[in-house]
Amino acid sequence: MTHQQVLAQSVRTLGGTWDTRRAVTALRDAGVGDGDRIQQEKRARQALRDLATAGLLVKTDPDSATYRLADQ
Repeated sequence: MTHQQVLAQSVRTLGGTWDTRRAVTALRDAGVGDGDRIQQEKRARQALRDLATAGLLVKTDPDSATYRLADQ
């Protein structure tokens, strides 16, 4: 599974607001959080952007990587 797929599953299951920290934790808990903190955060932000592009998430703050489910 890709980082985006892993994160999408977590987002659908847990709902709520998602930021870089929560995404890193979800990816790490799923066993795909390898690398140092900077690498983990980069992958998490990319996965969040990918999910927003796919329509699952909506960015809530233009100045930060904060998202919510699109249907909320």
